[in-house]
Amino acid sequence: MTIEDGRVRILKDVEPRGDAGYVLYLAQQANRARFNPALEYAVGEANRLKLPVVVCFGLLDGSNGFPEANARHYAFLLDGLADMAAGLEKRGIGFVMRKASPAEIAIDLARDAALLVLDCGYLAIQKRWYGEITGAVEGRIVQVEGDVVVPVEIASDKHEYGARTIRPKIRRHLDDFLHPLRAAPVKHKATTVPKGDVDISDPAKVLAGMTLDRSVPPVRRFRGGESEARRLLKAYLDGPFRSYGAGRGKPEAGAASHMSPYLHFGQISPAEIVLAVREAEGGSDEDRDAFVEELVVRRELSMNHVNTTEHYDRFEDAVPEWAQKTLHEQAKDHREHRYTDDQLIEGETHDHGWNVAMAEMRVTGYMHNHLRMYWAKKILEWSGSAKEGFERTLRLNNRFFLDGRDPNSFTNVAWTYGLHDRPWARRPIFGTVRYQSENSLRKIDFKAYEAAVEKLCAAETDED
Repeated sequence: MTIEDGRVRILKDVEPRGDAGYVLYLAQQANRARFNPALEYAVGEANRLKLPVVVCFGLLDGSNGFPEANARHYAFLLDGLADMAAGLEKRGIGFVMRKASPAEIAIDLARDAALLVLDCGYLAIQKRWYGEITGAVEGRIVQVEGDVVVPVEIASDKHEYGARTIRPKIRRHLDDFLHPLRAAPVKHKATTVPKGDVDISDPAKVLAGMTLDRSVPPVRRFRGGESEARRLLKAYLDGPFRSYGAGRGKPEAGAASHMSPYLHFGQISPAEIVLAVREAEGGSDEDRDAFVEELVVRRELSMNHVNTTEHYDRFEDAVPEWAQKTLHEQAKDHREHRYTDDQLIEGETHDHGWNVAMAEMRVTGYMHNHLRMYWAKKILEWSGSAKEGFERTLRLNNRFFLDGRDPNSFTNVAWTYGLHDRPWARRPIFGTVRYQSENSLRKIDFKAYEAAVEKLCAAETDED
């Protein structure tokens, strides 16, 4: 078992309680029973203290639901939690789930814990929970990073200009944080656990009993859970990965790993993926480098952005000044096409290629990165103002994508408006913000892509 020292932060440095019943781990960002540094840290401490481990999860519901989450997101999350719970049970680790905020359940259960272990996330709501917990829990609190390869503050303690500035910083530390993490034996099984009020053994029943937005239904294309994530990863490395370098920019090529929803919900570790990619047979060094660039450098650049930008979801704060200025200068430019949110959602625009990509997103919860850029740039072009475009792009992104409401989402939407980019040639509406034309669709086999989308959408709506 290897948990790098740089992943561990002591948030409250007091001795573990001697009269406690268990070591408590709040699973918030890392929802998996294996290759989870926070969980393995809890197991190690529990073994040392001769105590069992209890894992808890707070399920937000109703008016207290996670912002912008809907039935699509919750179905995937609950499938993953059921898989995690089964994995924990096999290891002899207790699991408690309640309809409560993560802070509420952690504060309550920490009263009987020797220490509390947290994992790590960078969204404002997550930071607020951690603040509530550290303010209310009197015992020892340890936070262990497992959502990135290189811990964010080790990579950089400032807002990075772009990939070119953070890349060497991440690569300098990369090998220091890429070690296998095997599940440690649990020496003291959890025979009794605190009471919960959610039985995750039937995730469909839990979903049916929740009060939430059901206008965006669950998808069949992706099933949640760490077991499914590892199955997909193995199948990917045995086949499509071998053409990743040449095919990653072509949606019809099938070279994408589809790991992003599983990463978003913490159902697989990015370090586990990188190690598997390094060990995979087939594929070139160029394929591996390109994959690591996307998974580590680009993804962790987004973590840097949300960690160092207080209001990363606001146009005025997320978009750099030069881009705001040039977009404002073009604000009165004529817009040949203007669409409402409903027209965009239904794919009722003049742009057939955009409509097809929107159908994939609306129905299956996914869209290839190459098309995501085009999709977002066109919303800017078709909106009444840059601020309106930013807000509606983020709104649609977070509503329909399985991996929406993620640091990558907030960062990529802001990139559409100039974040992590530079000025380009001036154009109407965009000013000197990068423009993307319909010609970008000519670089792909669009007929093949459209046929694939039609098949995927049909599978989602097939009653059988």
